[in-house]
Amino acid sequence: MADHVELVLKQWHDQRPDLDVSPMAVIGRLSRLHRLIDTELRRTFAAHGLDSASFDVLATLRRSDPPHRLTPAELMRASMITSGAVTQRLDRLEARGLVARAPSDSDGRVVHVTLTADGYTLIERVLPDHMETEHRVLAGLPPERRQALADTLRDLLESLGDTTGSP
Repeated sequence: MADHVELVLKQWHDQRPDLDVSPMAVIGRLSRLHRLIDTELRRTFAAHGLDSASFDVLATLRRSDPPHRLTPAELMRASMITSGAVTQRLDRLEARGLVARAPSDSDGRVVHVTLTADGYTLIERVLPDHMETEHRVLAGLPPERRQALADTLRDLLESLGDTTGSP
Protein backbone atom coordinates (compact mmCIF):
# COMPACT_ATOMS: atom_id res chain seq x y z
CA MET A 1 0.00 0.00 0.00
CA ALA A 2 1.23 3.52 -0.81
CA ASP A 3 0.22 6.88 0.58
CA HIS A 4 -0.74 9.91 -1.49
CA VAL A 5 2.78 11.34 -1.34
CA GLU A 6 4.15 8.20 -2.98
CA LEU A 7 1.86 8.87 -5.95
CA VAL A 8 3.01 12.51 -6.14
CA LEU A 9 6.66 11.44 -6.05
CA LYS A 10 6.10 8.94 -8.85
CA GLN A 11 4.30 11.54 -10.95
CA TRP A 12 7.14 14.05 -10.52
CA HIS A 13 9.70 11.38 -11.28
CA ASP A 14 7.84 10.54 -14.50
CA GLN A 15 7.39 14.17 -15.51
CA ARG A 16 10.69 15.64 -14.29
CA PRO A 17 13.25 12.86 -13.81
CA ASP A 18 15.96 15.53 -13.79
CA LEU A 19 14.73 16.95 -10.45
CA ASP A 20 15.53 15.52 -7.04
CA VAL A 21 12.08 15.60 -5.48
CA SER A 22 13.08 13.48 -2.46
CA PRO A 23 12.42 16.36 0.01
CA MET A 24 8.74 16.06 -0.92
CA ALA A 25 8.76 12.62 0.72
CA VAL A 26 9.30 14.36 4.07
CA ILE A 27 7.77 17.80 3.56
CA GLY A 28 4.70 16.48 1.76
CA ARG A 29 4.07 13.92 4.46
CA LEU A 30 4.59 16.46 7.23
CA SER A 31 2.10 18.79 5.52
CA ARG A 32 -0.49 16.06 5.08
CA LEU A 33 0.01 14.86 8.64
CA HIS A 34 -0.40 18.39 9.93
CA ARG A 35 -3.76 18.73 8.19
CA LEU A 36 -5.00 15.33 9.38
CA ILE A 37 -3.81 15.79 12.95
CA ASP A 38 -5.10 19.37 13.11
CA THR A 39 -8.57 18.13 12.14
CA GLU A 40 -8.54 15.62 15.00
CA LEU A 41 -7.26 18.16 17.53
CA ARG A 42 -9.79 20.79 16.45
CA ARG A 43 -12.58 18.27 16.95
CA THR A 44 -11.40 17.60 20.52
CA PHE A 45 -11.03 21.29 21.35
CA ALA A 46 -14.41 22.16 19.83
CA ALA A 47 -16.09 19.60 22.09
CA HIS A 48 -14.93 21.82 24.96
CA GLY A 49 -15.77 25.15 23.30
CA LEU A 50 -12.17 25.95 22.40
CA ASP A 51 -10.00 26.34 19.34
CA SER A 52 -6.33 25.39 19.03
CA ALA A 53 -4.97 28.82 19.94
CA SER A 54 -7.23 29.16 23.00
CA PHE A 55 -6.24 25.70 24.18
CA ASP A 56 -2.59 26.59 23.70
CA VAL A 57 -2.89 29.76 25.81
CA LEU A 58 -4.70 27.93 28.61
CA ALA A 59 -2.29 24.98 28.47
CA THR A 60 0.74 27.30 28.49
CA LEU A 61 -0.57 29.09 31.57
CA ARG A 62 -1.44 25.79 33.26
CA ARG A 63 2.02 24.30 32.76
CA SER A 64 3.69 27.41 34.15
CA ASP A 65 4.40 27.48 37.86
CA PRO A 66 1.62 28.64 40.19
CA PRO A 67 0.02 31.12 40.21
CA HIS A 68 -0.08 30.21 36.48
CA ARG A 69 0.73 33.75 35.40
CA LEU A 70 2.75 35.06 32.46
CA THR A 71 3.12 38.29 30.53
CA PRO A 72 1.72 38.35 26.98
CA ALA A 73 5.31 38.27 25.65
CA GLU A 74 6.12 35.23 27.77
CA LEU A 75 2.93 33.57 26.55
CA MET A 76 3.90 34.17 22.96
CA ARG A 77 7.39 32.71 23.45
CA ALA A 78 6.15 29.71 25.42
CA SER A 79 3.15 28.87 23.26
CA MET A 80 2.52 27.98 19.66
CA ILE A 81 0.59 31.10 18.69
CA THR A 82 1.82 34.21 16.93
CA SER A 83 2.18 37.65 18.50
CA GLY A 84 -0.76 38.97 16.50
CA ALA A 85 -3.01 36.28 17.89
CA VAL A 86 -2.07 36.79 21.55
CA THR A 87 -4.07 39.97 22.19
CA GLN A 88 -7.10 38.75 20.29
CA ARG A 89 -6.99 35.38 22.02
CA LEU A 90 -6.56 36.98 25.45
CA ASP A 91 -9.53 39.29 24.81
CA ARG A 92 -11.74 36.29 24.04
CA LEU A 93 -10.49 34.19 26.94
CA GLU A 94 -10.85 37.10 29.36
CA ALA A 95 -14.42 37.75 28.15
CA ARG A 96 -15.20 34.11 28.95
CA GLY A 97 -13.66 34.44 32.42
CA LEU A 98 -10.91 31.91 31.69
CA VAL A 99 -7.99 34.33 32.14
CA ALA A 100 -7.55 37.64 33.91
CA ARG A 101 -5.19 40.48 33.03
CA ALA A 102 -3.76 42.81 35.63
CA PRO A 103 -0.93 45.35 35.69
CA SER A 104 2.27 44.32 37.41
CA ASP A 105 2.70 45.54 40.98
CA SER A 106 6.30 46.49 40.26
CA ASP A 107 5.99 47.93 36.72
CA GLY A 108 2.76 49.49 35.49
CA ARG A 109 3.81 48.98 31.87
CA VAL A 110 3.78 45.21 32.32
CA VAL A 111 0.59 43.19 32.25
CA HIS A 112 0.26 39.73 33.76
CA VAL A 113 -2.16 37.14 32.42
CA THR A 114 -3.39 34.65 35.01
CA LEU A 115 -5.40 31.49 34.61
CA THR A 116 -8.68 31.93 36.51
CA ALA A 117 -10.35 29.17 38.52
CA ASP A 118 -12.74 28.57 35.60
CA GLY A 119 -9.81 28.48 33.18
CA TYR A 120 -7.98 26.03 35.40
CA THR A 121 -11.05 23.78 35.65
CA LEU A 122 -11.54 23.85 31.88
CA ILE A 123 -7.94 23.03 30.98
CA GLU A 124 -7.93 20.21 33.53
CA ARG A 125 -11.02 18.78 31.80
CA VAL A 126 -9.70 19.25 28.25
CA LEU A 127 -6.16 17.96 28.77
CA PRO A 128 -7.03 14.25 29.24
CA ASP A 129 -9.21 14.33 26.10
CA HIS A 130 -6.42 16.08 24.20
CA MET A 131 -3.88 13.47 25.28
CA GLU A 132 -6.29 10.68 24.34
CA THR A 133 -6.60 12.21 20.86
CA GLU A 134 -2.82 12.46 20.48
CA HIS A 135 -2.39 8.86 21.63
CA ARG A 136 -5.04 7.74 19.13
CA VAL A 137 -3.39 9.69 16.30
CA LEU A 138 -0.04 8.04 17.06
CA ALA A 139 -1.45 4.55 17.71
CA GLY A 140 -0.09 3.29 14.38
CA LEU A 141 3.49 3.67 15.64
CA PRO A 142 4.99 1.46 18.34
CA PRO A 143 6.69 3.35 21.21
CA GLU A 144 10.23 2.93 19.87
CA ARG A 145 9.25 4.34 16.48
CA ARG A 146 7.44 7.24 18.15
CA GLN A 147 10.60 8.06 20.07
CA ALA A 148 12.75 7.79 16.96
CA LEU A 149 10.38 10.08 15.07
CA ALA A 150 10.31 12.57 17.97
CA ASP A 151 14.12 12.58 18.06
CA THR A 152 14.37 13.08 14.30
CA LEU A 153 11.85 15.91 14.31
CA ARG A 154 13.66 17.59 17.24
CA ASP A 155 16.92 17.39 15.29
CA LEU A 156 15.27 18.98 12.27
CA LEU A 157 13.69 21.75 14.38
CA GLU A 158 17.02 22.50 16.05
CA SER A 159 18.78 22.59 12.67
CA LEU A 160 16.30 25.27 11.62
CA GLY A 161 17.00 27.35 14.74
CA ASP A 162 13.94 26.38 16.78
CA THR A 163 15.71 26.12 20.13
CA THR A 164 15.06 27.41 23.62
CA GLY A 165 18.65 27.54 24.80
CA SER A 166 17.83 25.14 27.65
CA PRO A 167 17.56 21.33 27.71
